[in-house]
Amino acid sequence: MTAPLFESTITSLPLINKGKVRDIYAIDDEKLLIVTSDRLSAFDVVLPDPIPRKGEVLQAVANFWFDKLGHIVPNQLTGIDPETVVAPNERDQVRGRAVVVKRLRPLPIEAVVRGYVIGSGWKDYQQTGAICGIALPAGLKMAAKLPSPIFTPATKAAVGDHDENVSFATAQANCAADLADALAGTGKNGAGLADEARIAALRLYEEASAYAKGRGIIIADTKFEFGIDKAGTLHLIDEALTPDSSRFWPADQYVEGQNPPSYDKQYVRDYLETLDWGKVAPGPKLPADVIARTSAKYIEAYERLTGQTL
Repeated sequence: MTAPLFESTITSLPLINKGKVRDIYAIDDEKLLIVTSDRLSAFDVVLPDPIPRKGEVLQAVANFWFDKLGHIVPNQLTGIDPETVVAPNERDQVRGRAVVVKRLRPLPIEAVVRGYVIGSGWKDYQQTGAICGIALPAGLKMAAKLPSPIFTPATKAAVGDHDENVSFATAQANCAADLADALAGTGKNGAGLADEARIAALRLYEEASAYAKGRGIIIADTKFEFGIDKAGTLHLIDEALTPDSSRFWPADQYVEGQNPPSYDKQYVRDYLETLDWGKVAPGPKLPADVIARTSAKYIEAYERLTGQTL
């Protein structure tokens, strides 16, 4: 096994952004290289310890879903081998963990879909009887399945900041303001694109959930990101239905009223909740056993979803 990659050090291409997990490099005016590191963020804080094989799992899972769900909405993929766009001595940094994508203009929202009442949605429901202003039936228990999936957008936070749940009307207004220049002359508008994203996100979630259920996994919730090309065409970007962007539960251990065990980084979140830490940077170091068990969770998620081994 290769050593974990906390951050890439590619010098043959200009680095244009370093996110919580991904490092983004410019190839040319039309394409980007995205390298998925082994960094892990929890509560919007990047932790100091990498998780072995995490980046490899995330990229493999995302590629699996991009292929399976490509009929719903176009995506960012170009099909270009990442090893062909970097220097020979940098190929080990991109092998199995990178992708060459189209340059697209991101929508300024996280497209969150929830199928179950858990996490911040459970807290919101307990206080208001609703999630992001969407009224729900009274008396739901923790982890209850919703009557139908709901779209609950959030703002995109910078590294170190927290995403904020917003109403759909606010998401439409944000898209209208942010994308006005990019959409000039296309006949499209940001509010309409927010609605396209909502429809696509719900379809993606519903089809993925049905597939995952057949593999013994419940996708409790997930978040998508979308972007547009120069014609204003919506594309699925970033990652899709990975253990970082979703909450995966083993179906055979699901019990309504309890917080189910998880295939995603919830294991790390649960550990961090036991610490006296204010959920602000810098994040605490993780014990070796938490790192090892988290790595195993990521790998198991991929293998159960796809029926393949890494």
